[in-house]
Amino acid sequence: MPQAQTIDRLAPIAEEQWGLITRRQAEQSGVSEATLKRLTARSVLERVAHGVYRLAGAPVPDHQDLRAAWLQLEPGVPAWERTWDQGVVSHRSAAALYGLGDLPADRHEFTLPLRRQSRRQDVRLHKGQPELWTTIAGLPVTRPSEIASDLLSDREDPGAVAQVIADAIRHAYDYPGNFAEALAPHAAAYGLRRGDGLALLRWLVELTGDPDAPHWLEEARAHLERQRGASAGASAGSAE
Repeated sequence: MPQAQTIDRLAPIAEEQWGLITRRQAEQSGVSEATLKRLTARSVLERVAHGVYRLAGAPVPDHQDLRAAWLQLEPGVPAWERTWDQGVVSHRSAAALYGLGDLPADRHEFTLPLRRQSRRQDVRLHKGQPELWTTIAGLPVTRPSEIASDLLSDREDPGAVAQVIADAIRHAYDYPGNFAEALAPHAAAYGLRRGDGLALLRWLVELTGDPDAPHWLEEARAHLERQRGASAGASAGSAE
């Protein structure tokens, strides 16, 4: 197959995936592994991870290594067809994608509904079902309140988690009330009343010394009170 024709087959996929394409996607487009090797040797393609290539001339995307690792999770499925259960960026990787806190993202972390393992030492797969997630720069990622909960489950330093929370609230990536709810399951582990997410949120944000902490806590308290009121109203309605 002429080189120009090969590129014409690969380019539409790469353009929708930050300039990246997997070997499986290329093969599904009729491009053989031998052709991929020739294109790599000619610097038409650059290998960025096992089975993942970047088309020459395409700008290097931010978080390229993380994107390549995510594509490896389901190498035959285009990015635009992925669903959350095929891998969501989580834990330290999610915090880094948002730019929250200062925990080093020295591994690429993803959450999937079924237990899986990766051969890569720098990839960590968690079993779970994210309740709060969104899309950032084309990647599915857990919301900050869930990131904080996941980090506490991993026994990360509370001060580092506190900074993630403060950064997220300050930049309006998530709300104090959502953090109070997400932190509730961890309260007892820190010597607080079981399920008291507000108390845990208070302790964490006070670690940061942020002057806006009292306002955040009041907002979280009001959110929880509204939630309780709505639950009480629903219970009363069902009793009738």
